[in-house]
Amino acid sequence: MFIVLLLVLLGIPVAEIFFIIRVARDLGIAETIGLLVAVTLAGAWLVRRSGLGVLRQIQERLARGEIPGKELVDGLLILVGGLLMLTPGFLTDAVGLLLLVPPTRLALRALLIRRYSKRIRIAGWKAGPGASGFSGFGAGGRRHGAGGFGSGSDTEPGRGDVRDVREPRQLRKGRRRRTEPDED
Repeated sequence: MFIVLLLVLLGIPVAEIFFIIRVARDLGIAETIGLLVAVTLAGAWLVRRSGLGVLRQIQERLARGEIPGKELVDGLLILVGGLLMLTPGFLTDAVGLLLLVPPTRLALRALLIRRYSKRIRIAGWKAGPGASGFSGFGAGGRRHGAGGFGSGSDTEPGRGDVRDVREPRQLRKGRRRRTEPDED
């Protein structure tokens, strides 16, 4: 695995330099630099447009109490595409642009979800095609499985529930509560 990673880390810059030199030889140095700048600007515009759209979708899903799984994968692919666009060169720009264009990003997202859905499990929620999640974080009732979110009744805090830290803790027997002196 280390050798493969080393070859990739060394091979990509060498390939990028090779292609930049070939394009500069055919088009000219100024045109090559202009083309690299134009592709980078186009990529920045696509990252901004796609990223804001995915961010809006994530916020909408969270407002409805749903887990934004597909949107998070889209956001990750947009982030990787944006990082590749920052790397100077034609090969990384081409891969970055492919990740930013919705049709190829959606195809790659479907492939990633299909491949890794069996490894993803959030308490009471199953990932993958046809899997149904639960309705909101901390929803009550036993329908979500023991020990996960929503275990216990609606009024009793379960193992996965959040306790308000502003509420005073129940003290163990024999312990007294410390009181702070009033400051005036």
